[in-house]
Amino acid sequence: MESYKTSDPKWETVLDLDELGKKEDVSWVWKGSRPLPRARDPLSNNGIRVTRALLSLSRGGADATHLREFDLLSNEFVSKEDGGFILPEAKTRASYKSRDVLLVGSDFGPGTLTDSGYPRTVREWVRGTEIEDAKVVFEGEKTDVSVSAYIDDQRHHDGPIYEVRSRALTFYTSKYWARTVKYEDLLAPNDPLREGVEEPGDFVEVDVQMDANIDFVGKWMIISLRSDWEPTPGGKQYKKGSLLYVDAETILTEGSKNAQYHILFEPTERSAYETYSITKNYLILNVIENVKSKHLFFKFDKENDGKLVYVGGDNEAQIRACYAGSVDPYESDEFWFTTSGYTQPSTLFLADVSKVGGKTNEGEIEKELDEENEEYILEKLKSLPPQYDAEGLTVTQCTAISKDGTEIPYFLVSKNDTVLDGNTPTLLYGYGGFEISLGPKYIATSGISWLERGGAYVEANIRGGGEFGPSWHQAALKENRNKSYEDFIAVAEHLISTNICKPSTLAARGGSNGGLLMGNMYTMRPDLFGAIHCAVPLLDMKRYHKLLAGASWMAEYGDPDTSDWEDFLYKYSPYHNINPTVEKYPPMLVTTSTRDDRVHPAHARKMVKKLWDMGDGKDWPVYYYENIEGGHGGAADSKQSAFMTSLAYDFMWNTLCKGKST
Repeated sequence: MESYKTSDPKWETVLDLDELGKKEDVSWVWKGSRPLPRARDPLSNNGIRVTRALLSLSRGGADATHLREFDLLSNEFVSKEDGGFILPEAKTRASYKSRDVLLVGSDFGPGTLTDSGYPRTVREWVRGTEIEDAKVVFEGEKTDVSVSAYIDDQRHHDGPIYEVRSRALTFYTSKYWARTVKYEDLLAPNDPLREGVEEPGDFVEVDVQMDANIDFVGKWMIISLRSDWEPTPGGKQYKKGSLLYVDAETILTEGSKNAQYHILFEPTERSAYETYSITKNYLILNVIENVKSKHLFFKFDKENDGKLVYVGGDNEAQIRACYAGSVDPYESDEFWFTTSGYTQPSTLFLADVSKVGGKTNEGEIEKELDEENEEYILEKLKSLPPQYDAEGLTVTQCTAISKDGTEIPYFLVSKNDTVLDGNTPTLLYGYGGFEISLGPKYIATSGISWLERGGAYVEANIRGGGEFGPSWHQAALKENRNKSYEDFIAVAEHLISTNICKPSTLAARGGSNGGLLMGNMYTMRPDLFGAIHCAVPLLDMKRYHKLLAGASWMAEYGDPDTSDWEDFLYKYSPYHNINPTVEKYPPMLVTTSTRDDRVHPAHARKMVKKLWDMGDGKDWPVYYYENIEGGHGGAADSKQSAFMTSLAYDFMWNTLCKGKST
């Protein structure tokens, strides 16, 4: 840590992915790691933080990964001969149960995957044995999205260890089972420490709503609500979007009706919680208010049965993205605090929540608590260098009114002296799905490729996203999907009516679900845009559920094999709504990846082919680029990413400006 704080930190190369790729002649893409928790690692008693980790490496950026175990003492992969856990390419989910036992879901052959292509079974794999011999300990239905099993041992104040199993019935509903276990219960069957240890009790189904998410922290179960909940008939009702905590043992043994619930967060129409982080003695809650971030701090009060007591937080939300993550939740109350904004690069701070007086402050670089004002001063550690010249730019939060009267916020990044004559090249970005929020994060590529050229950049916080919690998301599900599109259109029209731009100087961009949004802008309002970039898109909503992971999204879009197709899905399936009588569609660039194993590239391929065939002799300029690698992210490495970004931005800029800079 002390070295990292200096201007010349001493780095240790743990794994060089580029060198590994050259050695093995594979374009490896990092997809994450799952470390062996110290609490389950006997070697950590020597003061070593983490000794082993499971690495997920993707070939060319696909979602499917190769699983390899890595030794952090030798900085080498653990070979199969030495008992290393190794699995071939699949959409694998794996975590340590103990040092020598994994809980694994993967493609083990016919019948082991769901219709969505994710694991249907979980096996308990003991080190030194073949995966084919691993015992199946849990399984779901073929129609489930996926199943999983894991150990939850965030054992604050010596709380219990929980073994948890879950079936994701849809994208937003799950069933959970849990039981308390001892450390010895997690070990391999032949481990001497298990001798004479009484077997753990049976799993108990967790009595919560199926659209709720749960987590265990010490003695508490934390419950995140997606719908209103009345645990006891006639009793208190908790609002959707609330974050509750409850004694876990009570709800597991007596059910939800007899439990006492405590509210950590209750939303308003314009607020939602995003994430929370746990330190040794505190919980840090990240909240968004009107798409601006703030933090709230709670302490596990040992003198009050370990209940969480509010101890302070930011007074006002700010236009920035900020995230808190614990340094060492087992030993410390220090946490990392990362902030960024549209024009501010990511900055990392270090803080100790045990000294918090109620506020965070980035203005001074100090370590101590300002006792007079009870302000907690963050220690600035590092900041990424600016990637573009943001001088003279301003960030403004604006509001458009959608077709049904709903206020739709959006952020506009533009020059202070922008002339309101409609001639500013403007790029409008949107997503609007899966409860994913767009917020003020540093926009390096848009800064270099658009703002520095004199353009304006806009992000629309349309319904379907998570900016205002579950209600904002659910307002645009299935038959109400049109709300997302009406919101995006409203933002575009507001930009035009306020003379920021006009249709010929307005470009729109989106990917994945945002690619579906772009497809619908193309077919619904071809008059509104001068250029469209449609990336890794869904476009054929009649067959989306039969391609790759598409079946998992029916809770978002609907089921085309039912009356959903005639009732509403057909209306926002761009592939089926190309109008042969339209003489002019805006120029569109469609991009995808051969290695995309989430949204099939067939969506993009067939849409472009149909447009080329039907548009012969018409003013329908359509361009197509398919990257061989990249997965759903579109690019496998920095070089590919730079090319794909340049391709998209140059297409949009040159289309709007005919190659001229403002």
